[in-house]
Amino acid sequence: MSKRDYYDVLGVARNASDEDLKKAYRRCAMKHHPDRNPGDASAEAAFKECKEAYEVLSDGGKRRMYDQHGHAAFEHGMGGGNAGPGFGGADMGDIFGDIFGNIFGGGGRQQGPRRGADVGYILELDLEEAVAGVEKRIEIPTLASCEPCNGSGSADGKVQTCTTCHGRGQVRMQRGPFAMQAPCPHCGGSGKTIPNPCPHCDGNGRVEEEKTLSVKIPAGVDSGDRIRLAGEGEAGPAGTPPGDLYVEVRVRPHAIFQRDGDDLHCEVPIRISQAALGDVVRVPSLDGELELRIPAETQSGKVFRLRDRGVKSVRSRHPGDLYCKVEVETPVNLTPEQRELLEKFEATFVGDDARKHSPKSATFLDGVKGFWDRMVS
Repeated sequence: MSKRDYYDVLGVARNASDEDLKKAYRRCAMKHHPDRNPGDASAEAAFKECKEAYEVLSDGGKRRMYDQHGHAAFEHGMGGGNAGPGFGGADMGDIFGDIFGNIFGGGGRQQGPRRGADVGYILELDLEEAVAGVEKRIEIPTLASCEPCNGSGSADGKVQTCTTCHGRGQVRMQRGPFAMQAPCPHCGGSGKTIPNPCPHCDGNGRVEEEKTLSVKIPAGVDSGDRIRLAGEGEAGPAGTPPGDLYVEVRVRPHAIFQRDGDDLHCEVPIRISQAALGDVVRVPSLDGELELRIPAETQSGKVFRLRDRGVKSVRSRHPGDLYCKVEVETPVNLTPEQRELLEKFEATFVGDDARKHSPKSATFLDGVKGFWDRMVS
């Protein structure tokens, strides 16, 4: 059975804002949440479907990939580290946990402290680095496990069970007809208390530090691609795993090329004489200079396609193409001899025969004449 379109699942337009997506997800999840539909397999499947749709559409990088490739964007490992639904992305607890975690007695939110926070890092690359692949060293500020207390937060290693929540990490509160659960105010949701806090981390088990990492960037990445480094995010509270590091690639603008997916575009200036008579010019490519044959009577703006001279991205089997757009350049700083030659050349454009040498100009002038005839008639 094929998957439904994620926008249809949430009932939003393709240009929906982040706030519209969040509201639509809440409506969908409230309608199909398992706690409101116990034993209903179809409701559970619909809840998972809207959760998956929101995970993709609420993430800018995943949303761009989905808009371009549909569900195929997350098949067969497409997208690098940002491989698809379920890999990081939106925190459903932040958006929805308060609703179902409290009203339905904690069914939508996990008990106790969660793992360390994920960390995002934007890595800028030159086009050449993005195309060929590169290894970069990055420095990120993060929370690391405190070494003196081994991340426990206790100076002597002793941890006690919280007497308020009895180790559950949550307390039950009665508000009118509703029974609600909230993190324990005494232990902060950990279920444990520390009688003798570590002086280095003040009992947090984590300290701020600069972490240096080496990141291998695969060949063919593009702006928006993300690489996930598992366990390299912030250290979690005592007894919980660290978060992940997501490195997002941003490719700097290039002086010659503009990239469009797997294809490259560039402008090639040529002289009037080259455009009129034809010539062979040298154009740049990622593999070095190439020869481009310019036919006689080439007009400015003509685009030539050089196959397989583009980029081989991380998601494609074959390289794209290189598109060269020729721009006829008007000569400047003319010598007296050059000016004289051009004047003699211009003098040849006389009478009705001049129209056949400049078909575009003749068509334009005919259009202007027809316009004025209609205006005065």
